[in-house]
Amino acid sequence: MGGCGCRQSPRVAVGAGRARRWPWVQAEPAGRCGCRQSPQVAVGAGRARGSLWVQAEPAGGRGCRQSLWVAVGAGRACGWPWVQAEPVGGRGSRAQAGAGALAAAGAAPLQPQHVRPRRRPQSCSRRGSSCICHQPPKNSPRCSAAAGPPLGSGCCREAWSQLSTLCLSFPICNDSGAGGGNVTLPCVWQRGSSICSSPAAAAGGRSLRLAEGAPAGTAMEFSELIKTATVENVLLSCAGLPAVKGTLCITSHHLLLSSCPGGDGQAGTVELWLLIRNVDAVEKRLANSSGTITLRCKDLKVLQLEIPGMEECLNIASSIEALSSVDSVMMMYPFFYRPQSLKLEEGWHLFPLQQYFQQIASQTSQWRLSDVNRDFTTCPTYPPAVIVPAAVDDDALRKAARFRQGGRFPVLSYYHPKNGTAMLRSSQPLTGPNRKRCREDEMLLGTVLDEGERGFIIDTRSAQAAKQARMTGGGTEPKSSYPQWRRLHRPLERGRPLQESFIKLVDACNDTAINMDRWLNRLESCRWLSHVKAALSTACLAAQCMDREEANVLVHGAEGTDTTLLVTALAQVILDPSCRTLAGFQGLLEREWIEAGHPFHLRCARSAYSHARLKQEAPLFLLFLDCVWQLSRQFPFSLEFGERLLLTLFDNAYASAYGTFLCNNEKERCLCKVKENTHSLWAWLNQPGERKKYLNPLYLPNALVIWPSVEPQSIQLWQGLFFRWIRSSQYLDEAWAEIQRLVEGNEPPVKDSAGNRLSRSLSDPTARPENGR
Repeated sequence: MGGCGCRQSPRVAVGAGRARRWPWVQAEPAGRCGCRQSPQVAVGAGRARGSLWVQAEPAGGRGCRQSLWVAVGAGRACGWPWVQAEPVGGRGSRAQAGAGALAAAGAAPLQPQHVRPRRRPQSCSRRGSSCICHQPPKNSPRCSAAAGPPLGSGCCREAWSQLSTLCLSFPICNDSGAGGGNVTLPCVWQRGSSICSSPAAAAGGRSLRLAEGAPAGTAMEFSELIKTATVENVLLSCAGLPAVKGTLCITSHHLLLSSCPGGDGQAGTVELWLLIRNVDAVEKRLANSSGTITLRCKDLKVLQLEIPGMEECLNIASSIEALSSVDSVMMMYPFFYRPQSLKLEEGWHLFPLQQYFQQIASQTSQWRLSDVNRDFTTCPTYPPAVIVPAAVDDDALRKAARFRQGGRFPVLSYYHPKNGTAMLRSSQPLTGPNRKRCREDEMLLGTVLDEGERGFIIDTRSAQAAKQARMTGGGTEPKSSYPQWRRLHRPLERGRPLQESFIKLVDACNDTAINMDRWLNRLESCRWLSHVKAALSTACLAAQCMDREEANVLVHGAEGTDTTLLVTALAQVILDPSCRTLAGFQGLLEREWIEAGHPFHLRCARSAYSHARLKQEAPLFLLFLDCVWQLSRQFPFSLEFGERLLLTLFDNAYASAYGTFLCNNEKERCLCKVKENTHSLWAWLNQPGERKKYLNPLYLPNALVIWPSVEPQSIQLWQGLFFRWIRSSQYLDEAWAEIQRLVEGNEPPVKDSAGNRLSRSLSDPTARPENGR
């Protein structure tokens, strides 16, 4: 890199750092050209035609300060990435060194070597965001007429990914050569991978870009997991839908497949944009020279891929398994997703706790908003601000927190304006075998009740489980210390029993060959409907204590992050008409599930198909959504939102393009800077065009409490979820569309084509690039 004419001397990395936020690599020549004592250091950095460049000069002051160095090769030495560079305009420089300088980006750049360029005339040399589109030489060893050449041949230089915080731009076109806009997608391609005509058609002639702000080193880590990035002639099958044959591509976060139904001769492009995080299990079966991969997804969808070539089949399966198992939160798709119509800050502050507290403060002065947990030291799973009794100071709260498991001291969950009763939630007290006491905890619960009043403690464990917990340091509130509180045990399953029930139910639903008797036996043995009934019964008990008994309620189990939240959230849907509106229900989820510390990352790590050993997975949030669906079925006019919202919430809790359900609590979200670097699901749902899809056309505001029936005959299987991918809902969807039209008085909708329905059925709507929606 010194201007000494050593073109043949590749540089090796001896150090790395950053200049003006850009990564750089300090290099020395490997050859014996006399300039070993002149390592190059970065003195500036910037961008040239969308690519990062680093300006370097020799530390020995050999007079080549004016030389701008460009990368012409890359690799690794002693664990450090190296970049072989040549000066532009200096001695020994290559005149054709490149239109834009590639960066020493902290890792070796990866080259998608078969990127199909836009078809332009031979003389085209348009610059800027598109590549320099001279026709590639047909005799290039790595290039054909349908694929772009490698770096240095004067074409498609943008196809090189600039790792870390840089953009990856793919100018691709459809079969007709039509162009399009930009697609935001984290496409980090393995060296030697390709994207050819069918995926180009899937992208609709747009360019793929890696969103800026991606974690450093992400591209290299993802690329190492992708063994084969593209396979031709893959047959995709899904229950109830015609088979699709096309080209399958793997990116860092997506599976892409594009083709035409029944063959290339038919019109109507079909797209598959499957978020790899959505894959729950990968099953492979080899036969002769081909193989079949079955993808079982977390949203209960089952896809089958028939792949020609045994090696390709094994590589694809291995790549999907590796990418779907990435557990680092900051490596997940929400940190890369950048839709053009949304801003990062949108949606994160739609439902502040301060606003909810103001509604309570306008009716009573018995409660206050405390920031005792502003640094998460009092309780790591609580939000920074909580609503507590006004008569209790922060010092007492800290002492009470030490008496509750995980520091989850009693806080206000819901204030019933009808009669002024309150519902609180917490974790179990740490009484232990010696029956320890905490004066501050007793005072906290005592100030909630006036003299002569009584309250109810609803324990979501059985009496036997609570007794066993006391032997290990937990326990319950003894009557002698809490004389005004009466304890009620209503056991609700959590953890492994609930997850196994979910697995058995899905397995039974997928077995379409069984007879009626066997189906009823399997439905009963899985006990899922029993869990739904128990959750609704317990929520109704809490609501009855407040509304009819006019008594305050404290709900807790063991940790206070699972069944506790299930009961408090369901009770509010039953009691509060505002929680049955679309905005109010979103605020309820934010307040009672997300900010309250339900560990989504742990509970939703696996769905019903995973072969991995169960750890802390449990479908508590799905059970809540199922209970809300039961309410919507029994009270079809009282909820402003419909089934589609519940299905969307289920999908996004397990795999999402948005950061709303990431992490386990607010402390982890602050550490990962989720709100600064990801988009909120609420911002997307509340867009006018999207919001309309989730509304119930039959909704009529109902100010009354809705008391659901919990008789066994009233609890039904949620067919819209568990049979979603088994039976077509086309006619039901058309019926609801007609109801919507009649209510609004609109013109009859245009019928969907079979190709559009197929494409929509195979794809994740929230995971697709915005332009493709």
